[in-house]
Amino acid sequence: MQLKHLAFAIALALPMATMAAPKSGIDKQNFDKSVRIQDDLYAAVNGGWERKTEIPADKASWGAFHELRDLSEKRTREIIEGAAKLKGHEAKQVADFYASFMDAAKVEERGVMPLKPMLSNFARVPDTAEMTKLWGNLQQMGIPLPFVFFVDQDSKDSTRYQLQVYQSGLGLPDRDYYLEKDERFAKARDAYREYLKTLLTLSGIARDDADARADSVMALETKLATAQWSKVDNRNPEKTYNKYDREGLKTFAPGIDWDALLKASLAGDVSDINIYQPSYITEVGLLMSSEPIATWRDYLSIRALDRHAPHLSKAFVDAHFNFHEKTIAGAKELRPRWKRGVEVVENNLGEAIGKLYVEKHFPAASKKKMEVLVSNLMKAFDESIDNLAWMSPETRKQAKVKLANYGVKIGYPNKWRDYSGLQVRADDLVGNVVRGSIFEYRERIGRIGKPIDREEWLMTPQTVNAYYNPSMNEIVFPAAILQPPFFDPKADDAVNYGGIGAVIGHEISHGFDDQGSQFDAHGNLKNWWVDSDRTAFSNLTEKLVAQYAKYEPIAGRFVNGKLTLGENIADLSGLQIAHKAYRLSLGGKPAPVLDGFTGDQRFFIGFAQVWRNKTREERLLQLLTTDPHSPAHVRPVGAAVNSDAFVSAFGVKEGDGMFKPENERIRIW
Repeated sequence: MQLKHLAFAIALALPMATMAAPKSGIDKQNFDKSVRIQDDLYAAVNGGWERKTEIPADKASWGAFHELRDLSEKRTREIIEGAAKLKGHEAKQVADFYASFMDAAKVEERGVMPLKPMLSNFARVPDTAEMTKLWGNLQQMGIPLPFVFFVDQDSKDSTRYQLQVYQSGLGLPDRDYYLEKDERFAKARDAYREYLKTLLTLSGIARDDADARADSVMALETKLATAQWSKVDNRNPEKTYNKYDREGLKTFAPGIDWDALLKASLAGDVSDINIYQPSYITEVGLLMSSEPIATWRDYLSIRALDRHAPHLSKAFVDAHFNFHEKTIAGAKELRPRWKRGVEVVENNLGEAIGKLYVEKHFPAASKKKMEVLVSNLMKAFDESIDNLAWMSPETRKQAKVKLANYGVKIGYPNKWRDYSGLQVRADDLVGNVVRGSIFEYRERIGRIGKPIDREEWLMTPQTVNAYYNPSMNEIVFPAAILQPPFFDPKADDAVNYGGIGAVIGHEISHGFDDQGSQFDAHGNLKNWWVDSDRTAFSNLTEKLVAQYAKYEPIAGRFVNGKLTLGENIADLSGLQIAHKAYRLSLGGKPAPVLDGFTGDQRFFIGFAQVWRNKTREERLLQLLTTDPHSPAHVRPVGAAVNSDAFVSAFGVKEGDGMFKPENERIRIW
């Protein structure tokens, strides 16, 4: 689990610079000719696509990202299904795990029985003392309790691993779903109560009193939600760094028997812990003793049932779908079983699949192209730092040191994970999932006291995504992002720089957004800024907060400018840096006109078209509440409106929808 700052982006690969007669890489069929680019870049480039595109029934969103994910998913399915014909222990693990999920008849026959021992154990918990030990044991099993343990680098000493504690344990997507009066949240709360009732009834835990017991669990979760920190507060790395030694733990949260809890969680020897949300943990300690033990028993049962409902019989699968995917996200149909099976196997044996994926779908040439492009973007960012009018020479020097120390990982790990310690059985789905969670937890907890593994990847090669890790000060691009529909080897440089260039620039910029900029060149949470420069930076970012807070994707719900600030900085800066890199790539020569567009115009169109997306309203509400990214249709508009190059490329003038006076345009990096 990466809770510090895992940035989302899709990257595109660089075409060959010497290619003869390239095509533009622009799909005009997706344009909306009734909208001018000068008025709305996103709608003009993607409006036609939106009109002719329907979101698949089993999805809550659909767009360019999802098309690529679907391709990766199909390729992964072929690899998983082919594993049964391969020799070797890992191939057998992959094949057996998938077989355990795909044997629908056996899963149906067993119903809830695989969870009965666990549920019976919960029902016998006599008091808070025994419940505390149980919570420690359950940390290993991937069940979301009121708080979860995980191991990550110490934010202020990136050379060591540290046990971390983070708030968790809610069945609804976020605290706001429990606390806000918005009728859409009220509808979600009503659906959740019904879901709780269904789980209690289907499992046989409750009969005539299912309503009352569901209400008790709902009331308990509401108390947890009331005490939890907001998504905005959780973005503050200084505020969420609260290091306690063993005695300190007992002082700030005396309601928790820390010695018993840590021993049961296999962390009995740890000397210190970082608590992300101390006030919340204090409140949980009070609730452990003040709430009836019977309510806590039902709560634990609910959390286990919800976690494993997708791995049980059809009645549980349908209940889970109806609440999580249909009510909360708006999907119309359950995903096919093979897709759900692929997801489960990937979650537990991701790099075992990744090895085979890379062999089959990641040519060495793609990695080389990516290395060239990343190098070009890094040079452009370095030059941009030199020209920052708002930054002093002292801070500028430190910024360049940080950039020079960036690590870059492309495609796949140099060292693959060893899954030999994970037991997998072809006839035990729930057991496989539980053992997979225990295997992962114990591997992580065993890192405490050992050197940092700098070869580790937080994503698999087949993942369509990318990230910046502040404690490692590195940017990472898995193999699956280096392919169509985003990478077109036959397209000209402008569109690819507008696509992958902006996104790689996005990831580079995360090291200098409002969160990443608080970490130094070695990945430590440490102030390397002159105070006046930090003030100037904050003044700029406040303007960005205000800009995005005006966007209203659905009636009555605006973009949270503070929650999305880091991603908005990265979008804005990534676009600016990518454009500089594109211009540098021309070597002083003019770009050709293709499909009636100049090079600069194609650059911005390329940027806009990778964000084409349609999202159901239920899912959009969820994202506006929980996601640190702005909605897809906002991202190209919010960034381009601040670009002098965009204004120049399309002759944007006062009165146009995309016009912003020059003195109001936000330029950060």
